[in-house]
Amino acid sequence: MTECNFPQLKNDRILRAARGEPVDRVPVWVMRQAGRYLPEFQEIRAKNDFFTVCQTPVLACQVTLQPIERFDLDASIIFSDILVIPQAMGLKVEMVAGVGPVLPQPLANPSDLARLVRPNVEEALKYVGDAITLTRHKLNGRVPLIGFSGAPWTLMGYMIQGGGSSTMAKARSWLYKYPEESHKLLQMVTDIIVDYLVMQVKAGAQLLQVFESNGDYLDDALFINYSFKYLKQISKCVREQLRAANIPEVPMIAFPKGATMKSLEMLAKDQSYEVIGLDWTVDPAEARERLGPNVTLQGNMDPCAMYSTQDEVVDRAQKMVTNFSKNRYIANLGHGILPDTPIPSMEAFIKGVHSV
Repeated sequence: MTECNFPQLKNDRILRAARGEPVDRVPVWVMRQAGRYLPEFQEIRAKNDFFTVCQTPVLACQVTLQPIERFDLDASIIFSDILVIPQAMGLKVEMVAGVGPVLPQPLANPSDLARLVRPNVEEALKYVGDAITLTRHKLNGRVPLIGFSGAPWTLMGYMIQGGGSSTMAKARSWLYKYPEESHKLLQMVTDIIVDYLVMQVKAGAQLLQVFESNGDYLDDALFINYSFKYLKQISKCVREQLRAANIPEVPMIAFPKGATMKSLEMLAKDQSYEVIGLDWTVDPAEARERLGPNVTLQGNMDPCAMYSTQDEVVDRAQKMVTNFSKNRYIANLGHGILPDTPIPSMEAFIKGVHSV
């Protein structure tokens, strides 16, 4: 699939902002914008298992488009899940109501690495590529489409913990007890992520985000060894593969949630990603000063602030944009939108961003 097969893009604000080019207004999108807070999403989920929606391109496309039909957003993000990679590697993943993702047979020790398979991504995860291609056509150029993956450390955490965790103690203990095997697992996951992201661009993704959602469990030393090393490699290898295939590169976003400012500075200085996503704990002014002028920042309103009154949400969004400045900035929440977020708050957030 080539760009000439897709409808012409009418709104390229997020792509321009990612590349550091001037924009007429700040672009805005929201992590998990196609999801649980929308009644139309709940209607589809009432009839379909979560991973059935992910694995059925027509349904994934439909869900991806729902927030675009409803809100004045500047980007769409394909509906999928970061845990499709562990699934493709042979681990069972279930979405349990009220609990979240559960891996009933996690990796207990390094001998379990033998259970993992190296999938052919274009076959095992073809459904994601098909959903991206279908969605690009259905978008008809309204806004760009974002593809994504979990980062290696984040996926490793789920694969060892068997789900989410408030401490990631089992996964972090591997970094100390089994450093060599930890790197082996991270490299295995990294190689798959590279193929997966390249496949998404070939299918039509115009921007890529790598979610290091468990970055807050790593200090600077651990971040360097077990996150930054692989984030850099992903960016480098994805770009190399795209160039080798004569496919134009796309901007890339790294979102190391909870990473220290020193770790964020290191990532910004490296410039392996055009955009760095920031969570709600980061001060915009400090981030601007310390991360420098050569990287676009994304974020970072507290998702819980969406429970304020509509006027307060507008005001907070306006102040956020002012604090970051309109140059090299993409507005977003500091993490995914929460499932019971009032829909008027989403409208107010977008209104506030676009009004500056």
